[in-house]
Amino acid sequence: MKNYQAVGIGNAVVDVICRSDDASLARMGIEKGVMQLIDAGRSETLYEAMENRVQVAGGSVANTMAGLGALGLSTGFIGRVRDDDLGRAYAADMARLGTDFVNPPVAGDDLPTSRCMIFVSPDGERSMNTYLGISTELDAADVPDNVVSNAGLLLLEGYLFDKPKGKAALAAAAEACRNAGGMAGISLSDPFCVDRHRSDFRSLVRGLDYVIGNEHEWASLYQTADLDSALAQAAAKTGLVVCTRSGDGVILMRGDNRIDVPVTRIAPVDTTGAGDQFAAGFLYGLSTGRSMQAAGRMGCIAAAEVISHYGARPETNVKALFAAEGLI
Repeated sequence: MKNYQAVGIGNAVVDVICRSDDASLARMGIEKGVMQLIDAGRSETLYEAMENRVQVAGGSVANTMAGLGALGLSTGFIGRVRDDDLGRAYAADMARLGTDFVNPPVAGDDLPTSRCMIFVSPDGERSMNTYLGISTELDAADVPDNVVSNAGLLLLEGYLFDKPKGKAALAAAAEACRNAGGMAGISLSDPFCVDRHRSDFRSLVRGLDYVIGNEHEWASLYQTADLDSALAQAAAKTGLVVCTRSGDGVILMRGDNRIDVPVTRIAPVDTTGAGDQFAAGFLYGLSTGRSMQAAGRMGCIAAAEVISHYGARPETNVKALFAAEGLI
């Protein structure tokens, strides 16, 4: 079995992306700037309405693994797709991007491969419509113990907490990775996801090396509008707290040690993948022994690169951008 420097576990979702304007969103009944869960029928209707669509293997943690792979780490992704056209395309696309798709597509399942229709507005805002399909059925049987226990770094996706079997699979994977000497952490994914599973998230973060979330997710986790209070509570329980704040600086906390990493505001072309690529840059720094400050800056550079163009994956040599700032 191949050993990986980084392994991710998450929803395997085919991203279907097209440009759209506000009038078109209103005509299709799409709420701008949010992620909506939709059923199979609605997914087919929106899919057919998308002009000049582009399809890529997506999902939050999958995007992060692709970013880490582009930075030169050996990466694997654990997810669940059906043995259908989209599922086979998903596995092939991940391999093309340099990340091994660990699980073979599942034959004979009634649920199709998950997909997310993303409409990108002229201001760069993304409106996501997600049909979850088979990806949320992931369980412990889909997570090879010899893959996670041999991973240098493991990243979990908070969205998989929506089903008990996914929750149990993530907890077991984190324990296996850490027991073998690897670093395990989670992306909180979404404030509404945190709302649904607050108690379980609070329990899990106590046994993790790092947790990545934005200011809204951290506030939700500790049910307070005082971000400093939320982060202090988190830092008392988990190894490393990472808080992104869109165009504002990133906050990193390890115990009582707080580091603020400034960001340079830029006008986004497409915000799809900003958080995912921040995680890629940050985790690259963390896994290669950089300081917290340097890792945070790497995350900001990777996020800035991905919002400067259309799509959720880097298009330039992000490692060269790190070098240009003297980070590597």
